[in-house]
Formats: sequence, structure tokens, C-alpha cells
Amino acid sequence: MSREMTVKVSSGWTKLGQALMFLLGSPIVLFTGVGLMANSEGATPGAFAGLICLFLGVVGFAWGLVLSAGFFTLQPNGACLLSLFGEYRGTVRESGFFWANPFMTKRKLSLRSRSLEGAKLKVNDKQGNPIEIGIVVVWKVEDTAQAVFDVENYEQFVQIQSETAVRHLANSYAYDHGEEHEITLRSGVDEVSTALRAELQDRLSKAGVHVEEARLTHLAYAPEIAGVMLRRQQAEAVIAARQKIVHGAVSMVQMALTELADKDIVRLDDDRKAAMVNNLLVILCGEGEAHPVLNTGTLFN
Repeated sequence: MSREMTVKVSSGWTKLGQALMFLLGSPIVLFTGVGLMANSEGATPGAFAGLICLFLGVVGFAWGLVLSAGFFTLQPNGACLLSLFGEYRGTVRESGFFWANPFMTKRKLSLRSRSLEGAKLKVNDKQGNPIEIGIVVVWKVEDTAQAVFDVENYEQFVQIQSETAVRHLANSYAYDHGEEHEITLRSGVDEVSTALRAELQDRLSKAGVHVEEARLTHLAYAPEIAGVMLRRQQAEAVIAARQKIVHGAVSMVQMALTELADKDIVRLDDDRKAAMVNNLLVILCGEGEAHPVLNTGTLFN
């Protein structure tokens, strides 16, 4: 695997003066040579000096152009990877105006944090139920050499590996009905996000990418089973509500019997207690409004 090497290069302002000197001075030398040759006849020292001036003017101007090809600038949180004839020479991470060997290949990379919002994928959860899931990943380039040399296209690599990690994550957890104390996609959001980030970091480390955050942004049953699952959730909600109602009704009946016994308001045998409990539970657990019936005889009439 490639490893990044940080290097320092020359300041661009120093080389800028040299490049301007060659670019602006060479035409003057060139015109001087043309003038000497025009004023000389035959093979005279003046003509020879003119040829030298022409040669120096052309070479100087060409060298000025070569120097100009070595300038580059870097913004904060940016990097420039340098390679010479296919050989990696290092990475510049400081911001500013610089100059490097004009024959070096310079490739700029952004070191800023980026957000990848994945598409909504239809996958199967641990129990085989089709679900829709989407994620957002915050990442940045950490090792420029790995990002450029170890993968073909690191941005595309991040996108494809993120989708692969999401599919594997969905297959590892149930949507919302797992075994007892089992983490599910719906209930264990923080645990699932931590597991997703760890898997993404393991997959993307070979590309020199650091994953800062990974979270689920969309989670739902697939449309073909959404209606069935909604009815199941409604049934579970009704059952849970009934359990609370029954628990509260039993507590109220127990409290009523205890109060009657403690205050000695009425003495009830087991049969009358059973009848009273039955009536109270019907009233408290019934969905409709209770309609009392007046009894003019005993409790058994």
C-alpha cells in the first residue's frame, strides 16, 4: 500500500521574479541581436554577437516559459500530490503560492469533509423482510497517496463501498422485531450507526479515506409489505393498550375491595366479591359507555 510523504517546495514569489526576468529580458536581448545583425555586413564580430544575442534571447524566453509551468497555489484544507515521470515524490499540504519542478505532474486534492447521501436501497433485513434504507456518510481524504495510487477513483470507491456496507448492515439486523434484548435497526439507532461507521472505515481505509460520521437517514418497510406490517403494528399497539387497561382495572378493583373491607362499609362473601369484581371489570375494560341496571333485590337476583 502507498504511504503519503509530506514535502516542502520553493516559494512561488522567489521563482516569480526569476521567471519575469527571463520573460521580460529575453525580448530585449532578442531585439538587440536583430539590431546587431542588421547593422553588420558579412562575418563580422557584430554579426557574431548578434547571433549570440538571438540564441540567448530565444533560450531565455523558453526557460522563462518553463519556469512559469512550475507555479501552483493551494487553498486551506487542500493538498497537491507531486510525481516525476511516474515516480511519487511527495505531497504538499501547506496553503499558499509555490513553485515545483515544472516537469513534475501536479494533482490537487481537497482535504475538506464531504457528505455522501446514499440512494434509498431496497434490501432484506435479517429476517428476510424487504425494507428500504438510506444513509449519509461524512468523510474526507486522509492519505493522498493511497487515494490516488491504490484505487482507480476514490470518490466512486467511497460511493460503491458505502452501498455494499449498507446492504451488509441491513442483513445483519432485524427491522424492529428481533429476539429478546436484540438490537434492531429501528430501536438501536446509535449502535447501528456505530457499527456502520466501523465497517465503512474498514472498507475505505485502503483508499486513504477517514469516515467521520455515518448515520441512517431513511428506514421503512418496502411498499409491498408496508400495509401488512402496519396492521401488525396496530395490532401490537392495541394489545399493549389492553394490557395497560386490564392492569389498571385489576388495581382499581383491588383498591375498591380493600377500601370496603378496611372501612367496614359492607361485608361480602366470596360469591358477592366475585360478582362485584366481574361487574367492575366489565365497566372498566369495556370500550362502550357503561349503562347501570338498578337491582331492587339482592345481589343474586
